[in-house]
Amino acid sequence: MSAGSGERLLSILDLFTETRLAWSPAEMMDALGYSRPTLYRYLKLLKETGFLAPLPGGRFGLGPRVVELDFLVRASDPLVARSQSHLDALAERFPGTAFVVQWYGTKMLCVASASQDKSARTSYPRGRPMPLTTGAAAKVILAHLPKRRQDVILAGHADAEDVRARLRDVRREGVAVAHGEVTDGIVGTAAPILDAGGHPLGSLCVSMGAAQYAELTQSILEDAVRTKAAEISETAIRAEANQMEQA
Repeated sequence: MSAGSGERLLSILDLFTETRLAWSPAEMMDALGYSRPTLYRYLKLLKETGFLAPLPGGRFGLGPRVVELDFLVRASDPLVARSQSHLDALAERFPGTAFVVQWYGTKMLCVASASQDKSARTSYPRGRPMPLTTGAAAKVILAHLPKRRQDVILAGHADAEDVRARLRDVRREGVAVAHGEVTDGIVGTAAPILDAGGHPLGSLCVSMGAAQYAELTQSILEDAVRTKAAEISETAIRAEANQMEQA
């Protein structure tokens, strides 16, 4: 398959979002501009490999292969493995939910979490995309990206210069706090997870209700999140160094 064909194939999968979970072939052709023979050739391949599954009414949804890949990611993602014990420790110490996010493009995703309350629900469970411009977890990632990359992500942002100024403060302090930016009534406290070059691999965040947050000594929470994120970063850096030595 050529690079162009691969991109066209992936464009079909990119159509599926939380707000649009099913598509008919006609809707796909309208959205992507593909000819009928081209689209049906790709649909045949995606069905055979399990990435798409037929739905009632002649529509298509994501298939079981996507679930299988999520299982494999959970089993193989080094950031998940390195983070879970730290998330558990934070969850034992503080109310709310401790979670780690990874980022790509202009999005970030929760990849692991822990909470004292096993019935606790979060607005952003594992795999649900979050904007890379809103919330504490996003700010600590943005703060450690090169300016050129920041410019791409903040393009069109009404107060981009003000945001950059706040990001400089976040980078200097090593922690960000956001009140109700992602979910009303929820406060997030986050710190970056960095590689050896200071590039953000993701971020570690603890979120809780505003009333719970008000009862805490906030500096203790900030120090704990910053320390745990640094420990995860150190583990990642050591693993990277070991891989380079063995190469």
